[in-house]
Amino acid sequence: MQQVHVRLLDTSGHAVHNGLAMQNLTELTKNDLEAFVADDLKLPRFRTEQIWQWLWQKRVRAIDGMTNLSKPLREKLAGVACITWPKIVTVQKSKDGTIKFLLSLNDGKLIETVLIPMQDRYSQCLSTQVGCAMACTFCSTGKLGFERNLTYGEIMGQILVGRQYLEDHDMNPLKNLVFMGMGEPLLNLDILIKVLTDLPCERGLSLSWRRSVVSTVGFPDKLKILGDLEVALPAISLHAPTQELRARIMPKAAKVHLNDLMAAIKAYPMRQRERITFEYLLLKDVNDSMEQADQLARLVDRKKGKINLIAYNATEGMPYGAPDRDKVEAFEKRLWDHGLTAFIRRSMGADIKAACGQLKAENQS
Repeated sequence: MQQVHVRLLDTSGHAVHNGLAMQNLTELTKNDLEAFVADDLKLPRFRTEQIWQWLWQKRVRAIDGMTNLSKPLREKLAGVACITWPKIVTVQKSKDGTIKFLLSLNDGKLIETVLIPMQDRYSQCLSTQVGCAMACTFCSTGKLGFERNLTYGEIMGQILVGRQYLEDHDMNPLKNLVFMGMGEPLLNLDILIKVLTDLPCERGLSLSWRRSVVSTVGFPDKLKILGDLEVALPAISLHAPTQELRARIMPKAAKVHLNDLMAAIKAYPMRQRERITFEYLLLKDVNDSMEQADQLARLVDRKKGKINLIAYNATEGMPYGAPDRDKVEAFEKRLWDHGLTAFIRRSMGADIKAACGQLKAENQS
């Protein structure tokens, strides 16, 4: 009788293969892989570079595909380790070129990641959590609630999925990352830092830290850690020019007082010509008045900040409406009049419900 091999994965990055624990190699940071190769496999350190390159640059899906490793070595590695990516459940492509993936993780949890066309390249919007604990009143992910943090391999695996899809379809390359998907990145800070540290590895994903943006509602202590490490640029999900309004539309985020948040941003270490992006979602008759534009202008330092205006897309089951286009443009012009750099971000993927959480919610309904 032919032997049947069963391989199941848990959320710690290990597999069960014929009753034995297996290491999912995509869950190992560069330092962890070095230790695994040297201590567990008793191999010389140059093997780390070979395996790392196969995993992240060549995107091999099976250990047997690591052809510059001898067959006995591949068999040894396959006996203790495996390679597992997030599984694609659904792919949706917008008429504007935006591509959205619903991905299934090893424990069956669902997350989303989005590829966004930008001239001759793509940016990828990455999730850092299953769901989100912040419960912002305008956010579809917030309605889903928080389930758990993503692991190193689950965040990095989204990039593998995105790059492989672009290559398979002969599309422009992936060049930029925005940690702006499901979840609050700074609430998974330890894992986020490991990801950001390994992104620039030349034989790996080779993505400069300058091409990574971390979108956050803002936690002063965690922003300081991110700034001190200089591994990414922040974008602040502001969405209100006063503490009172922010507390109404972002009640959990507003537990950090706006004055404390702005003080932390003022102290954030910036290189010459760098500026922090403030994301401001315009909600009809809520935060889109000229008075609120004036308040926002007084809040943001014109030398250190720039404002990314986003017109809200009306979403079924949410309590907000889309602002009038004339009002959005007037809001932008008012900020210009104050000497601020502000621009309206083009809405992408509206026809495929590209806002984070919408595809997962639809799949679970």
